Amino acid sequence: MEQSLKKHRIRPPRDVDADQYGKETIVEEKFSFWLQPTDALLADLHSRREGLSVSDAAARIKQYGPNAFHAAIKQSLLSKIGKRILNPLIAILLVAAAISSISGDLGSFVIILTVITISITLDIVQEHHAEVAVETLRRSVAVKADVRRGGALVAVPVEDIVPGDIIELRTGDLVPADGIILDAHNLQVNESLMTGEAFPSAKSEAPCSNPAPSDATNALFAGTSVVGGNALMLVVATGQRTRFGGIAIALSAAEPETALEKGVHSLGVLILKLTVFLTLFVLFAHLVAGRPPIDSFLFAVALAVGLTPELLPMVMTVTLARGALRMAEKKVIVKRLSSIHDLGAMDVLCTDKTGTLTQAVVTLVEHIGIDGQSSDRLLMLAALNSKFETGVRSPLDVAILAHPDQPPTDAWIRRGEVPFDFERRCVSVLAGNGNDSWLITKGAPEAILSRAIAIEGKDGKPLPLDAAARAALDALQNKQVTQGFRLLALAVKPMPAGTTEVSLTDETDLTLVGFCVFSDPPKLDAAAAIATLQGLGVRLKVISGDHAEVVRHVATAVGLNGDRLLSGDEISDLTETALAARIENVDLFARVDPDQKTRIIKALQRRGHVVGFMGDGINDAPAIRAAHVGLSVEGATDIARAAADMIMLAPDLGVLAEGVKEGRRTFANILKYVRMGTSSNFGNMLSMALASIVLPFLPLLPMQILLNNLLYDLSEIGIPFDSVDADDVDHPHTWDIKSILRFTIVMGAVSSLFDIATFTILLKVFNADAATFQTAWFLESIATQILVIFLIRSRGHFWSSRPHWILVATSLGALGFTVALVLSPLRKIFGFVTIEAQLGLSICAIVALYLVCAEIAKRLAMARLRA
Repeated sequence: MEQSLKKHRIRPPRDVDADQYGKETIVEEKFSFWLQPTDALLADLHSRREGLSVSDAAARIKQYGPNAFHAAIKQSLLSKIGKRILNPLIAILLVAAAISSISGDLGSFVIILTVITISITLDIVQEHHAEVAVETLRRSVAVKADVRRGGALVAVPVEDIVPGDIIELRTGDLVPADGIILDAHNLQVNESLMTGEAFPSAKSEAPCSNPAPSDATNALFAGTSVVGGNALMLVVATGQRTRFGGIAIALSAAEPETALEKGVHSLGVLILKLTVFLTLFVLFAHLVAGRPPIDSFLFAVALAVGLTPELLPMVMTVTLARGALRMAEKKVIVKRLSSIHDLGAMDVLCTDKTGTLTQAVVTLVEHIGIDGQSSDRLLMLAALNSKFETGVRSPLDVAILAHPDQPPTDAWIRRGEVPFDFERRCVSVLAGNGNDSWLITKGAPEAILSRAIAIEGKDGKPLPLDAAARAALDALQNKQVTQGFRLLALAVKPMPAGTTEVSLTDETDLTLVGFCVFSDPPKLDAAAAIATLQGLGVRLKVISGDHAEVVRHVATAVGLNGDRLLSGDEISDLTETALAARIENVDLFARVDPDQKTRIIKALQRRGHVVGFMGDGINDAPAIRAAHVGLSVEGATDIARAAADMIMLAPDLGVLAEGVKEGRRTFANILKYVRMGTSSNFGNMLSMALASIVLPFLPLLPMQILLNNLLYDLSEIGIPFDSVDADDVDHPHTWDIKSILRFTIVMGAVSSLFDIATFTILLKVFNADAATFQTAWFLESIATQILVIFLIRSRGHFWSSRPHWILVATSLGALGFTVALVLSPLRKIFGFVTIEAQLGLSICAIVALYLVCAEIAKRLAMARLRA
């Protein structure tokens, strides 16, 4: 194949950087395959129209790799360890370990290596479990393509497609790879991603001699989508060898931070500022006081480590992965983990009405002529249009073809088609019966009426579509839509004998025959589900392409306010600023096109809302991408599912409400760890920093600080499993770094006050020497840090909310280990000594008093946090 392709050497297009695509021959392969004869390509790829065998496809996936635009994120164990060793904090610890070893401080050397080992091990193990869980969920909703394999048509995940595969494409499908068209019927492809053109491109199997990819009428490229017709495609290039591969890599590199990532970044900046200030202050003060440089450096490094929540990445990964698994149990599959936060923070949900507010059980209830009477001729024409349409049949088409009284259509044959698109909002077929040929056009009433010049009389003869006729038609439509019925208009046009092809120019001078009337009753539980969402602080906005009165009728039936409504025509007349001003008080939008859906989403975002959008159609994909959290359903088009962050296994707002709750529970536990870690760490490290300046000895040795930090981190491993307060679920929550800082200062100050009291009692009452001081304060510090978890994990009284048993086990287990260590002979390794019973009881009393004060201070800190 390589030699054959070299006969058609061309330069890549100007907008493509050859360096992104590797070797020169690969670039040639991507941009020249459509110039070859189809039979030559089939031979070069050792393929045939019946498709590859199963064994051949399996061999090729090993040869070419997965059909993925981004490199697979599967690192070896050594690369994962290396990545973590290069982390600045770990690197600092390694330097500290080396200095400890050189200086002969073997205790610090051992404890630092233990901290590094445990931290890396926990992170890698938990990350692996999370990756496996999320990948399993992601594969369960992976976009699939219809591929001819082993003599049968099978649904194959797009990642498993290989060069040489034969794929059947239909309206609504994503093109999964680069390839040549073997056969096509009225194929229309949206190539805006490649060309920037909004209008679909016509494609066919006819040979092409134009070397420019944008003019390759017989080629299909990965990342584009089929918006009309169907095709049979031979895959030539997959994954990063496709033309879209390099673009996808560039797009992924430029993807903006998610709300969760922005929050974590802001938190990191806050911790970095606190760490740099405290460590540099302590290091400078120690050096000025004449303390040994190495000891001062190790102490400063230990303070830096103590201030840092090293387990935050692991806690976030595990919490999000567990959230994804819990949401899967609620029939919501998460494709992008960080979208869990966005779902919990969502305060506006935009959705279509079909399938969410209605039962999506569409029934053709009437087929009426222009006089409002039942018309068998109209039913026959509608059935012909739906039968001969080659694109994806909508529920309306299915309802027409399922009608029990439709006349026979066996004598008619299909001769041509103008596929449906969302700009025209109609579809036309050319049907023939003997020598007669008729263009039959079906679509939105206003779209058909704009193309019609006549109406069909009772005798079948056309009558002029004058003002009186239009007024009568408007009254007929209003009578139906005010009852909640959906309408499709149908018109015809006689075509010259022998006509075998039709185009957009033929959709003129039509004769209106009448209307198909459909019912789609509201869901019985829709009102309750909407009330649940509203109780969770999520406002629902309905964005539909239906008639305004149909939207209003359904919305009113499920308890929404139908007083205010914006139509697509009204939106077209509004500037972006005006739309943002109007949109706050409007919940219903009718006759909206795809671009207007995206405008609505962006207008809400400019108003400061966290916006979700749920859609399932081709025209929903741009809005799904534009929303903070894009939602689709299992039966949606490939384009919609690929754009979505989450896939709902049932188009039910009640299911979504459960997903919102799980998203908030997940984020609440992440915030819980952040509050615990920052407040406790900051309080203890501040106390140590100040004490180290005024005391003639270090309040804790560097290795004791590291041990304290390690034990506290281990105690918090159970946080991802913990329950949360009802208040954390009832309202949207987002990152608020100022509130976190206030909480840290309030709780950290309380902790430092009791540390100072402990220092005073140890020095003035018990006259403690350095080792006794360090041992006693280590016990007090770790006990207060661990036990306060059970207080600040909840906004209410600590006894009113029961923690998860895993959190109880990890917390009390770490505390028990600490006490056992100090009482055992191993204490000498860490510089601890035995303490008197009276001193031990005093420590217990200090801890108990601290917990009482922390419970009181917590309520003040939480109140300020919510302000």
